[in-house]
Amino acid sequence: MKWGKMCNSGLNIDDFYAYMQEGRIVEADSPMSVLFNELAQEALKITVELNNKYHTPEKVVEIFSVLTGKEVDKSFRMFPPFYTDCGKNINVGKNVFINSGCKFQDQGGIYIDDGCLIGHNVVITTLNHDKNPEKRYSMLPKPVKIGKNVWIGSNVTIIPGVTIGDNSIIGAGSVVVKNIPDNTIAACNPCKVIKNIESEL
Repeated sequence: MKWGKMCNSGLNIDDFYAYMQEGRIVEADSPMSVLFNELAQEALKITVELNNKYHTPEKVVEIFSVLTGKEVDKSFRMFPPFYTDCGKNINVGKNVFINSGCKFQDQGGIYIDDGCLIGHNVVITTLNHDKNPEKRYSMLPKPVKIGKNVWIGSNVTIIPGVTIGDNSIIGAGSVVVKNIPDNTIAACNPCKVIKNIESEL
């Protein structure tokens, strides 16, 4: 899907992607924050359609492609409901499955590689608010990157800036606050490496 200039921000989707790639602060009431709101309103419309009646798996792929603004591979599967306040910076590979109740705050970029399994009610965040109380409405984007064949258990929360390595498993209920290496099982709050996957094979 191609976007021209948005209604009130004067910016377009290419401006959004460039700004997020740079990881710059989004000041309150700036044109970029106005664009955030415009993208959120669009995402709300699309997710209402996704969540409030039955769709075939093929139709879910079609709707998710509109939500993300990118063609999603036909192998993608999702069990709605699904929630996001943007959608345009979600990037999924092949054979990705997202279970019901997930919430993605994706402005800073969510990258989910091939073969990933995302459990029920997983929350992925990519924005932090400014620590200064006088600038609390300003936001700092940081991407979340999830490697190939990762399994994320139910009710996991992943905070901005985290990378999860290939083949790793995140235990249910964990809060992931730092990078997780390849081929490991990690769990707890805060999430920490418990063991290497090879020891379980």
